[in-house]
Amino acid sequence: MAEIQFTKGHGTGNDFVIVADPDGELDLSADQVAALCDRRFGIGADGLLRVVRSRALPEGAATLAEEPAAEWFMDYRNADGSIAEMCGNGTRVFARYLLDSDLADLSAGSTLPIGTRAGVKDITRSETGFQVDLGRWRAEPGDPLVRAKGLPVARPGLGIDLGNPHVVVALASEEELAGLDLTVQPIIEPEPPHGANIEFVVPQGVKDGIGRIRMRVFERGVGETLSCGTGTAAAALAVRDWAGPAAPDFWRVDVPGGTLGVRMFPTEEGEHVALSGPAVLVFSGVVALA
Repeated sequence: MAEIQFTKGHGTGNDFVIVADPDGELDLSADQVAALCDRRFGIGADGLLRVVRSRALPEGAATLAEEPAAEWFMDYRNADGSIAEMCGNGTRVFARYLLDSDLADLSAGSTLPIGTRAGVKDITRSETGFQVDLGRWRAEPGDPLVRAKGLPVARPGLGIDLGNPHVVVALASEEELAGLDLTVQPIIEPEPPHGANIEFVVPQGVKDGIGRIRMRVFERGVGETLSCGTGTAAAALAVRDWAGPAAPDFWRVDVPGGTLGVRMFPTEEGEHVALSGPAVLVFSGVVALA
């Protein structure tokens, strides 16, 4: 039995077990990750964040080639132990852990680069906590249909790639949104090769130049979560696309766990999308791993 130290954190209710492994010495199996994230028999979380130096693992080589200052790599695992490319809420919680543990600095106006399997993500401070530049995005070709328990007929979705895959589905009312039973996994037809997170959204109009959306999400490898960072960005991008050229580039997305901000902005390499919101560390402890 090996004992490891951990910290529990969350971003708008999307919660994580955080394990510091600076030198990449801890080889967690999928079963061990799933046991740690189990809400009845483990610590309980939507996923696990392993804090490891980029130079200590193979995936970090690409990170350092892209940005030599990206000392830290976010090794993210879903609650079932599967590997995921990225997690928007996770990047903010990861940054909070680095700062509170004195592993990194982030003064006002500066940037903290973090390595992920979807490339380097730049973190800055924001009024609500942290903002992460999720980078370029793209709409996926095709017209997937989504079947979900609580919806009488399949609904069309829009595929959005943010380094991890999403399918966004528009609903007609908040009653439809509330009536979804996401204890049952929705079905996407045709099924994406690597699965996808599925966002169900109800547009709420525009107020003071900011678009408003309500959203629930089913995350692959996890189930319904209180929030999904990249999912809120995908939702805002999809609703903006449906709304047409007059739609705003600033969005407020209400999820069961709170509210997140999304901003689209031009760069030399194309349009980027940024996500902002809080990040909280809840408690720390020691757990024995079988």
